[in-house]
Amino acid sequence: MSVSTVPADTSFQFSQLWRDARYRSYTIQILALVVALSVAMMLVMNAVENLKELGKDFSFSFLFEPAGYDIGQMLVEYSSASAHWKAALVGLLNTLLVAFLACVTATIIGVFVGVLRLSNNWVVSRLMAVYIEGVRNVPLLLQILAWYAVFIHVFPAPKLAVKSPVIEGAVYATNRGFYIPGLTFEGSYQVVVATLIASIIGMVVFRRWAHQRQEATGQILAVGWISLGILVLPTFLVYFASGMPIGLDYPVAGKFNLKGGVKIGTPLVALWFALSIYSAAFVAEIVRAGIMAISKGQTEAAYALGLRPRRTMSLIVLPQSLRIIIPPMISNYLNITKNSSLAIAVGYMDLTGTLGGITLNQTGREMECMLLLMATYLLISLSISAVMNAYNESVKLKGR
Repeated sequence: MSVSTVPADTSFQFSQLWRDARYRSYTIQILALVVALSVAMMLVMNAVENLKELGKDFSFSFLFEPAGYDIGQMLVEYSSASAHWKAALVGLLNTLLVAFLACVTATIIGVFVGVLRLSNNWVVSRLMAVYIEGVRNVPLLLQILAWYAVFIHVFPAPKLAVKSPVIEGAVYATNRGFYIPGLTFEGSYQVVVATLIASIIGMVVFRRWAHQRQEATGQILAVGWISLGILVLPTFLVYFASGMPIGLDYPVAGKFNLKGGVKIGTPLVALWFALSIYSAAFVAEIVRAGIMAISKGQTEAAYALGLRPRRTMSLIVLPQSLRIIIPPMISNYLNITKNSSLAIAVGYMDLTGTLGGITLNQTGREMECMLLLMATYLLISLSISAVMNAYNESVKLKGR
């Protein structure tokens, strides 16, 4: 029997790009990328041609022109003489502010309602069910307008609010907003702030060390009290040693309005309340589903060991259900951030109201403003998703 000594043909052939499984997937991906880029280029060229026909060019130079309008709620210094980019920055910070407040409040309310929804008390359980179904099925825009109307008509004018403050000399609730004490910074306040940051870092490091020590030795430390001491004691000692450079600026009655302190405008409060209460209903259902996914044997075992229901829920059920709750919570936080764009309905100047509203109308730069608006919301959403996915990765079960 003769053996062929002719070498196999290993040269590359063009037909292999489609017939060979080693190259086919790359070929499909390259073709899809070319098609996507071609469509995008066609859309861009079409938009440029349309702008030319309208006598417009594609430019972002308008961002450096004076804005010419005022903004009521702002976290950084701004005036009508500031540029459009500064107005957009103020709107962005306002968006992040209300989104953060709503996410925190909705999480707290939602967890509370979700746990009570599973209560053995029939009345409590039914009341939570009514809240969840009622709030979820009413449009968010109507709830925002309703809360705004409540704050406008229920709370008194500033002159009357001075006579009946929420907290004497410190907090006033008016139909123009809430007035609370603000911080004043003098002298070496940077040292106090740096000490606070260092204390927070030290507290986090200590808690991680205590957790690792407990897993290694089984010994439990009073983590809560020690963490509180690390956070509070160094900051207070530095604060008093440096002459108390951080103080409070209290609101006081003026001729027509309250002066001083920090004003939280009615539009912000109404939007915050509406977003929190609306989103909390969805959070409650997520929490309820996560708790119900945990085996009842876990609860029964905890009761058999003598744990009370509250401790069982906080120490055994909720920590395990976190792995189920976090993924849908990411989508809920993204929805809160995007729903904050309804702020313009009550006059709260967020990113949509500034860059996508007044700036767009004044400059006539529809294409540029919309591109910036979409890119900013995309960046915010991806950032929230990245942070929550990192947290989800840290709490999921890890194989040994």
